[in-house]
Amino acid sequence: MSVFDIAVLVFAGFAAGGMNALAGGGTFFSFPALLAVGLPPITANATNAVALWPASLAAAWAGRASLRPLGPYLLPLLVAGLCGGLLGGLLLLAGGDAVFRGLIPWLLLAATALFAASPWLSRALAARRAHSEQPPHSKVSLAAHVGVSIYGGYFGAGMGILQLAAFSIEGHSLARANALKNLISAVIYSVATATFVIAGRVSWYELAIVLIGATLGGYAGGMLGQHLAPKLLRALVIAVGSSMTGYYFWATYFAS
Repeated sequence: MSVFDIAVLVFAGFAAGGMNALAGGGTFFSFPALLAVGLPPITANATNAVALWPASLAAAWAGRASLRPLGPYLLPLLVAGLCGGLLGGLLLLAGGDAVFRGLIPWLLLAATALFAASPWLSRALAARRAHSEQPPHSKVSLAAHVGVSIYGGYFGAGMGILQLAAFSIEGHSLARANALKNLISAVIYSVATATFVIAGRVSWYELAIVLIGATLGGYAGGMLGQHLAPKLLRALVIAVGSSMTGYYFWATYFAS
């Protein structure tokens, strides 16, 4: 591997860790970089998930103060992340990703539109129930979190945007929604990491390079996310989602 390839992986890892901590979409940087240095798609995907694991832990730790008041509310979310992440990882290993790749741009389009509309949706929901710092779980919301976790364990691009949309619509402030997203992402990446390592689908040399940048980027992004103005962070999320949607539509339907 050339010095240029190493530099590309370090930069991609830092950008991926930081973006995942702030708004999601880190896979947009790290996964293409791993493909560019010659890894097969499934190996690149598994290596990418393992590389982003420490970054997700660092981001979750950086936002721990926002989560302390939630207490038992977190337990169902953690279970949903664990079960969904495991199932998604197993689905990736069980077969190819051609069908799912075709769905990615549509999923990202829906997630970005949902997040952009979340302020209006939140107000509509608040009119039907009293707002609280600890919104109650419902069967529908937990099923949605399991679905997002399966997606995260399988591929993960845009997972953070889907999570932010779900938490924002449930009534959380954007700062707390971001901290919740980082925590559940850490659970999903943890179980997916164990799955991929046991299956022997990780390329360790490239992993070590990306991991260094991703860990630093994850902590930096997690700290920054606690201080960004909500409007700025919301604009950043929508911009990332729109960019990812456009890229994946182009890659799926127009790239030769």
